[in-house]
Amino acid sequence: MLKVTIVNCKNLRKADLMGKSDPYVKMSLGEGTLSKKTQKKMSTLNPEWNETHSLLVQDPSSQALELQVYDWEKVSSHDLLGVQMIQLSSLTPDDWQTHTLNLRKNMDDNDPSNQKPRGQITLNTLYTPFKDEEVIPEEEENEAPPEGTPVGGGCLIVFVHEAEDLEGKHHCNPYVKILYKGHEYKTKAIKKNRDPKWTDGRFEIMCPEAPENDRIKIEVWSKGSSMGLHRHEPLGYVDISLADVVSNKRLNQEYQLIDSRNGKVLVELQWLSG
Repeated sequence: MLKVTIVNCKNLRKADLMGKSDPYVKMSLGEGTLSKKTQKKMSTLNPEWNETHSLLVQDPSSQALELQVYDWEKVSSHDLLGVQMIQLSSLTPDDWQTHTLNLRKNMDDNDPSNQKPRGQITLNTLYTPFKDEEVIPEEEENEAPPEGTPVGGGCLIVFVHEAEDLEGKHHCNPYVKILYKGHEYKTKAIKKNRDPKWTDGRFEIMCPEAPENDRIKIEVWSKGSSMGLHRHEPLGYVDISLADVVSNKRLNQEYQLIDSRNGKVLVELQWLSG
């Protein structure tokens, strides 16, 4: 487990017309892993957070903590203010360490634009390896299938937790539509939110047999005014194979939305055999 405390940033680049930025920090352990974000701080180039987040490490010898500082925008895409990276192999286990790093435009050492000042980020890290005798609990494996689950089949549970960086041309009131074998399941729309979190995004789908050869499509839409010209606007989608869900019993992954420039959706899939 890696605990990360984002302390502050200093002297960030001015991204807004008023000479300020609305910064937040996004952190992850690489592509395909779950990301975490700080709260956004409005109208400042020297934000203070002191926020602590936890990330699950898979391979400390190859993974790195990736840090991206963004300027939040209400309508357009969020502007990238700077990036940095810390190799997990450089961290001392079980020891809090403080890092003050110069932000860069990218991680290409040969790019001369990285010589331009972009501010600094200060953070603390604590890498705690699991001991050999420790067992990481997997509560989902012990969960019983719900009543009515077909014998010989099972229950496919779909959680659509949240999305981020959604962009609508005319509005951004996102909801999710799940399409599976001719059936449709939908969440409620969340008004004026580019980073929605759905509280009604859990669905149970009874399957007469294991869906190891099936796919499920998850679409994100924006709902407009009933009187408007653009009542429903697509924001992106993902098409997911269920083979790994059946074999592993559970997947929890962030997906890049197709037909979206920056949008992502966090989906958890669980298979409970009957």
